[in-house]
Amino acid sequence: MASRTGSVHVATVHRTHGEKVYTSHLLRRSYREAGKVKTETVGNLSHLPPHIVELVRRSLAGEEFTPAGGLEVVRTRPHGHVALVLGLFRELGLDRMLLARGGRSRDIVVALIVARLLFPGSKLASTRAWADTTLLEELGLAGEVKVPEVYAAMDWLLTRQEAVQRVLVQKHLPGGALVLYDMSSSYVTGRHCSLAKHGYSRDHRSDLPQVNYGVVTDREGRPVAVEVFEGNLKDSTTVMRRVEALRKRYKLRRIVLVGDRGMITNVQVEALAAYPNVDWITALTNPQLAGLRDEGVLQLGLFDERDLVSLESPAYPGQRLMACRNLALAGERARKRELLLSRTEGRLETIQRSVQSGRLRGGVAIAERVGRAWKDDRMRKHFVLDITDDAFAFSRDQEAITAEAALDGIYVVRTSLDDREAWSDAAVVRAYKQLAQVERVFRTMKTTELLVRPIFHRNDDRVRAHVFLCMLAAYVHVELERRLAPFLYVDEGLAGARPTRDPVRPPQPSAEGRRKKREHVTPDGHRLHSLPTLLASMGSLTRATLRMAGGAATFDRDATPTPWQHAVLQAARGA
Repeated sequence: MASRTGSVHVATVHRTHGEKVYTSHLLRRSYREAGKVKTETVGNLSHLPPHIVELVRRSLAGEEFTPAGGLEVVRTRPHGHVALVLGLFRELGLDRMLLARGGRSRDIVVALIVARLLFPGSKLASTRAWADTTLLEELGLAGEVKVPEVYAAMDWLLTRQEAVQRVLVQKHLPGGALVLYDMSSSYVTGRHCSLAKHGYSRDHRSDLPQVNYGVVTDREGRPVAVEVFEGNLKDSTTVMRRVEALRKRYKLRRIVLVGDRGMITNVQVEALAAYPNVDWITALTNPQLAGLRDEGVLQLGLFDERDLVSLESPAYPGQRLMACRNLALAGERARKRELLLSRTEGRLETIQRSVQSGRLRGGVAIAERVGRAWKDDRMRKHFVLDITDDAFAFSRDQEAITAEAALDGIYVVRTSLDDREAWSDAAVVRAYKQLAQVERVFRTMKTTELLVRPIFHRNDDRVRAHVFLCMLAAYVHVELERRLAPFLYVDEGLAGARPTRDPVRPPQPSAEGRRKKREHVTPDGHRLHSLPTLLASMGSLTRATLRMAGGAATFDRDATPTPWQHAVLQAARGA
């Protein structure tokens, strides 16, 4: 019989007798006598099942338990995708770039950016969607976030744009870095935004006004700066504004600017000559390419044994020209030309039958119908026409078609870089092809992944803030794809081989890339995803609010990640 009172604990004792080990679970009480700590055995629990002994142990240690039937699940919220994206956002330091000391406006902006990746939509839709996840509680945003607060936060974001972009430029574009620059456009609903103008629509929505925006990225395709322009502004007219911004606002004194043939034209080349520390890489337009051929500088025999040839032309003094021939591209252009020619012929034959039947008469009327026939396909240069008031005939201009076909698959890259040791011909061509990274950013922003379009905002500054917000979301998207590549249909080998692979021929998938497309699983057997489906799958990792019996108290518990979810979270953290 125990002779003392006080708290007791469970002690597990192991005794060895011969080759056997005997385990006992004893209830013991500790006490001090004559300055020494002694123990007293109160009871023996060895006859109880191990899980009952463990419950006794934990109960005596202070844990409280409730019957399973006494717990009520109040609600559950998707949490895993929030933890993934918000965790990476913070690790990248974007929250500190926005405002180091925090604040409600900053946290609402962070919520908008994360929401853009998880459930893109209008700002109103975002406030509805994030309330059903753990996003607001993870950001410490108490109470309901109303739409006026969201708009106020967007206004605040615009005041931080230059500061954030300055940090991103300094982080990813060191001195002498390759700067990729390109333009895109998105259509705008409504008629009150002064930036919205009718112009060349890349969205094929000529019925709606649009805004243009130019994006600057590093060579890996990370967007670091964006600027919104009027929708009718020509791409090339924005180049010098970007160069001035990079030099003066962001303190880049030495850059190599890469732009497509419509961006860096002869006018920009002359203007850039005034900047001794600014070099450029671009390509010749089709008329300029034909001009080289007519001058005899570009001869098709040069490609008999190689597909990359260095040229010089008096028409381009002080510039290096690199002519490339891609046979795969040549085949694709020939196929597409034949398709467009056949489609145009079908339309012209329809007009011809109308004229022959008498339903269409008059030279002017016939010419108007013919003009509409090739408005979209632009095949006018490849047909010879004969139009009278009561007759219409046409035929292919085979000489013009042959002359154009001779240049199929050929393009000429040009640059002001004269350091051939640092910038070989192959390196220059590879740098020009890096513009595909900017196109990936545009695709990400404009498709269902970020939904930059349609733009619903009526205020010019709100439009600018909306595009900047989408650019920041695209920045996180690029980093997510890079870190989570093993779980995605992303060929990691292509990026690794980019600096050394053939600059002209189409890139070939790596062995791992081919395996992914063939098997659709990771090496350990988990299903591969696109980034949107991966984020949706991570959302199945939930947070539950539980209530004790009688409604006395509630508490939250996060579900235990599956091994796959744990691996994804670790990869996003760079662990």
